[in-house]
Amino acid sequence: MHRINLNQDVKPLSEFRSNAKSFLDQVKTTKRPLVITQHGKSSAVLLDVTEYEDLMERIELLQDINLAEKQIEKGEGLSHENVKSMIFSGLS
Repeated sequence: MHRINLNQDVKPLSEFRSNAKSFLDQVKTTKRPLVITQHGKSSAVLLDVTEYEDLMERIELLQDINLAEKQIEKGEGLSHENVKSMIFSGLS
């Protein structure tokens, strides 16, 4: 995901309402998120769909890695040789 440009990517809700299409176009073109503020505080983030999907995939991968590390710490992992053996026995 591209980093937010604080000068261009933080907009008040009233400005977003008035220029929604141009801000949607901006998010699609720049691939940067748009932070929408309400009463001077950040309220929502608008993301390009592809960027959102990529972000979700990264989060899922990190969750899988975290789970695997916990399983290994508990001794629940399998050795490389055991996995290789299981795979090759399933192929024959």
